Amino acid sequence: MADVSSDNDGRVPSQSPSSIRVISLNCWGLKFISKYRKERLAEIGRQLANASPTPEIVGLQECWTQEDFREICAATKHILPHAKFYWSGFFGGGLAILSKWPIEESSMYRYPLNGRPAAFYRGDWYVGKGVACARIRYGVGKKDVIEVFCTHLHAPYEREPNDSYLCHRTAQAWEIAKLMRHAAERGHAVLGLGDFNMLPLSLAHRLIEAHSPVRDVWRIVNPLSAVGAAEDVVEKARGLPTPTAAQCLDLHGATCDSVFNTWRWSKAMQKDLRRGRDTTIDPETLDVRAKRLDYIFFYAPPATSGAEWNVQDVQVGMTMRHPTLRCSLSDHFSIETTLSRSPTATTPADDQTPTPQTTEQNEMIHPLPQKTYTEILTLITHYTQRENRQRRMRLTHFAIEILIAISCLIAVWFSTRNYVSFILMLLSTLGLSVGVLDGLMGGLFVASEVRALKEFEFEVRSAWERAGGLDG
Repeated sequence: MADVSSDNDGRVPSQSPSSIRVISLNCWGLKFISKYRKERLAEIGRQLANASPTPEIVGLQECWTQEDFREICAATKHILPHAKFYWSGFFGGGLAILSKWPIEESSMYRYPLNGRPAAFYRGDWYVGKGVACARIRYGVGKKDVIEVFCTHLHAPYEREPNDSYLCHRTAQAWEIAKLMRHAAERGHAVLGLGDFNMLPLSLAHRLIEAHSPVRDVWRIVNPLSAVGAAEDVVEKARGLPTPTAAQCLDLHGATCDSVFNTWRWSKAMQKDLRRGRDTTIDPETLDVRAKRLDYIFFYAPPATSGAEWNVQDVQVGMTMRHPTLRCSLSDHFSIETTLSRSPTATTPADDQTPTPQTTEQNEMIHPLPQKTYTEILTLITHYTQRENRQRRMRLTHFAIEILIAISCLIAVWFSTRNYVSFILMLLSTLGLSVGVLDGLMGGLFVASEVRALKEFEFEVRSAWERAGGLDG
C-alpha cells in the first residue's frame, strides 16, 4: 500500500485519539528549477519531525521527486510511519500523504480538465494534476475512518476573471468537491488539503463548500478574514485598512507572497542574503501582496459513536528559515490545524441504524445562488468557443503544412542546386513536424477537452435543475 514501510505497518490503532493535528504544505520541490530544493526539503522533514504539536496527518504538494519524499519519510518515520507518494502524468503530480495511522486504501484521481499541452512552459498538463486520496483508520470504532484528499489545483497565470485557465480550476474544484461529498456520504470524516490556487470566497471556493459538506477551517475560526491580498479588487471592496505582515499571518492565514518569505523578496535582498547579509522584516510592515492559497477543508459526520469533532485551532506554520542558507523553506507557508473530539450527551451503539435523512441531507449539496450557476455555464460556453477556435486553427495549420511539405518535395525535383534542395527539405521537415504536433493537439487533445467540458456542463445544469433554477 504505502511507498514507505514501517515496523507497525497495517497495525490497527489501540485507541481512538481525542485530537488530530493536520499540516498541509506546498514544498516548492521542482527538480532542476526550485533553488536549494534538496536542502530545503530535507529541512522540511526535520521541522515536521520536531513540530509541536506533533502532526498525525500531513499533505504535501510539489514534492516531485522520490529522493525528497524518502528523505522526508526517513526524518518523520517515528511519528508518521505510513506514507504514500502518488504517481501521475509524465513527471508526477507532486502529491504525498503521511500518516500516523495505517493507510487502508489509496488512489490517484486525475482531473479531466487540467491545462493544455501547448503550454509546455507551464507544465500543469504534463504533471497530471489530480487528487491524492487516502483512507485512514485512526481509531478502534467502526466509524473511526477519515478520508484524506490532497490536491494542487491549476495555477492562476492571470488574475480572475481574465485567467484563461479559470474554467479548468473551476472544474477541478467541482471534481474534488464530488470526491469529498462521496466520502461524507459513506459516513466518514473528510479532510481536503492542498494548494488550491484560489482566493477565499472565490468561485472555486464557493463551489467546494456548496457541493460537499466540508468547511474551510480558517474561516470557521476567523470568519472575517481577508478574501484576497490587500491589493486585490475583492479585498479593496471591503474598505478595510491594509493589514500588517503579522496580521496577514495571524488573522488572515496568508500562506503565499508574505513579506516574511524570502522567495518573495526583491532580487537585491535575495542577493544580499546569499552573501550573508540578512534583512529583518518588521512585523508591523504593511503587506499588500500576502494572500491565502492553501487550505484545509474538514467535515465530521453527525455523532454516532458518542463523540463529535470540532476545529480547535488553526495557524500558518513553517515560517522558519533554513538554519544555514537562511532562506524560507518554501515559497509557501503551511496551514495547520488541530481537530479535537469531545464526548456528546448520548452514546448510541456503533452499529446503530442512523435516522433516515431527507434527499437533500443525503446528497449534502447546498444550492448556489442562481447567478452563480449562470456564471459557471457562461464560463464553460466561452471557454468551449475558445477551444473550438483553437481546434480549427490547429487543424488548418496542419493541412497547410501538408500542402507546403508536398510543394517543397515537388520543388526539389526541379532544383538544380544542392543547397536549395537542402533548404527545401529542411523547411518541409520542420514545418510538417510542427504541423503534425498542432494536428494532434487540435484533433485529439482539444476534442477530448471539449468532451470533458460537455460532461462538466451537464453536471452543472443538473445541479442547477435540482436547485430549482431550470424548468424540468
